Amino acid sequence: MIISFLYIILALIALSFLIFIHELGHYWMARRVGMRVETFSIGFGKPIYSWVRDGVKWQIGWLFFGGFVKIAGQETDDDKDPYEISDGFFGKSPWARIKVAFAGPFMNLVLALLLFFGLWMMGGREKNFSEFTPKIGWIDPNSDLYTKGVRPGDEIVSYGDHEYQGFKDHIFSPMTASDDTLQITVKKIDYTAKTKTPEEVEVKVYSHPDVIDNGIKTVGITQSASYVIYDTVPGLKENPLPEGSPMLDSGIELGDRVLWVDGQVVYSLKQLNHVLNDDRALLTISRNGTKYLRRVPRVQVLELRLDPDYREELTDWQYDAGLEKTKLRQLYTIPYNLDNENVVESRVAFIDRDGEEDAFPDIVYSTIEDQLEPGDRILAIHNQSVQLPAQLFEKIQDRQVNIIVERGSDFSEQVNWNNADAEFEKQVNWTNLDKMTNSIGTGQSVDQLGSLVLLNTITPKRRADFLLPPERQALRESDLQKKRKMIEEIDDPDKRANALNILENQENQLILGLPVQDRKIQYNPTPTELFNNIIQEIGRTLTALFTGTLNPKWMSGPVGIIHMVHDHSMVSIRESLFWVGLISLNLGILNLLPIPVLDGGTIVFSLYEMITRRRIHPKTMEKLIIPFALLLIGFFIFLTYNDIMRIVSRLWGG
Repeated sequence: MIISFLYIILALIALSFLIFIHELGHYWMARRVGMRVETFSIGFGKPIYSWVRDGVKWQIGWLFFGGFVKIAGQETDDDKDPYEISDGFFGKSPWARIKVAFAGPFMNLVLALLLFFGLWMMGGREKNFSEFTPKIGWIDPNSDLYTKGVRPGDEIVSYGDHEYQGFKDHIFSPMTASDDTLQITVKKIDYTAKTKTPEEVEVKVYSHPDVIDNGIKTVGITQSASYVIYDTVPGLKENPLPEGSPMLDSGIELGDRVLWVDGQVVYSLKQLNHVLNDDRALLTISRNGTKYLRRVPRVQVLELRLDPDYREELTDWQYDAGLEKTKLRQLYTIPYNLDNENVVESRVAFIDRDGEEDAFPDIVYSTIEDQLEPGDRILAIHNQSVQLPAQLFEKIQDRQVNIIVERGSDFSEQVNWNNADAEFEKQVNWTNLDKMTNSIGTGQSVDQLGSLVLLNTITPKRRADFLLPPERQALRESDLQKKRKMIEEIDDPDKRANALNILENQENQLILGLPVQDRKIQYNPTPTELFNNIIQEIGRTLTALFTGTLNPKWMSGPVGIIHMVHDHSMVSIRESLFWVGLISLNLGILNLLPIPVLDGGTIVFSLYEMITRRRIHPKTMEKLIIPFALLLIGFFIFLTYNDIMRIVSRLWGG
């Protein structure tokens, strides 16, 4: 707590320093053009300490945030024309006033560039692979992108005219789209054949399925690709599996990367969670003499419309499997009629149409989820041979998964972000992976091939059933109560229902109890490249704000900025340099906006006077500035309120 408070103080000092640099620019240029500076204040409010040097009153205000430079003649006086004060602000030429107004933002821009140069000299920042890769980690199956065949592992090239730069584009671009559709360029990748096929698609923008607030938009990409690595925690020598973890007897080792789960190559933690929770069983089947893997719906008997003969067969399998203590309707099966040799005869109808659509969607993830055909013979489930329907019926009661990991690679070695995607692709021996997966369920499965290892079959657990040590369990239950209480206080019934649904899904979610992490990369663009990227991002944000496509509540105000600097200062000094540079650059650009209360407004007034050769009376300027100042204050109050609400929401786990 004390350390956190110290970092907040440091964040405040950093922001005050940026404003001091800004005002120092005004001060230096004002003195250079012959203006008389009366006061240089560090902070606002009544001075707690002051001194005079070279005719300038220097002071430190009690509100240690911000600052100002007061130049003679800037404050209007009914008794004296400010243009008549020869060494005052208005007593100098319009060009001199422009130079003074511009000097403050210019100092911020220069400081940002210097900080980025220092960051570049230090080797850049350590970031997660997922933050800058164009590779997709997970796609919402209800999205247009999914419908059009885009899948995890494919790449985003651009959103509209904006070339993809990082994971923030997955949120920013949909939220600033001018209408309900967005033109996207993607590359569909076949990793085995090593081909990339560019394609342009137009997709709908819609509310993010994982977020309570429907103001957050998406096109369906809900996570960038990442490594899923079980390894030591940075700075520590071990990372033990938690007590009761389903992975304890799996054979997993430190340094292993989860690569393949039940027929899907894993491109993100979110995809892994989806595979664990979509309730499908991995079957090995024989079709016309060729063996295939298929992921088949695992459903309760009560969901199916059974004819009397098939119900009687299921009852026989129930008793043969020793499951007579459980009601038949509560047991799991697959929605297919089988003969006594596990050969598919036909598909079984569902009672509920929605349940049938979930089990057999019109668009499947890949061929591994294609429906079984009459004549297919089931040879194994989860790499365990089955010869009789009763054996299949017994083994399908437990949700199990098969996992292939990549072992022996040094994922602790950082790669340059420019080479990270190529490294991601070549890290895997796709030929060996194909051979290993084709052996599953054949009775001759390959447990290890090169760097690939097939783990023991794993039974995931529900999050709610995963017992933690007493203190952590009590903390978890307290956190759940807080979340439920916050949900109950949501006025909007739709948002309340959505929040409750998300919470219940989280508690019922199957997990592996495996602490994983992404691979670190070295992100180090040149200072000018980083500078230009941020300028472009600021330009996009301002354009979206002024055109109304971006709600200003998603912007950060002073409290949010301090919170971000605080969070990233605790990560590393390099992150601190970046964020201070970022804020300095934003401060410089925003102050150049042609708004009367800002430096840009002063520049516009001076340009008007230069062009028309007509003076604007200071009282007229004041009348123009006051309403904009009030609007700006109101805007900052609005941003501060939203900053506080976001922080409180995170603290309470909302």
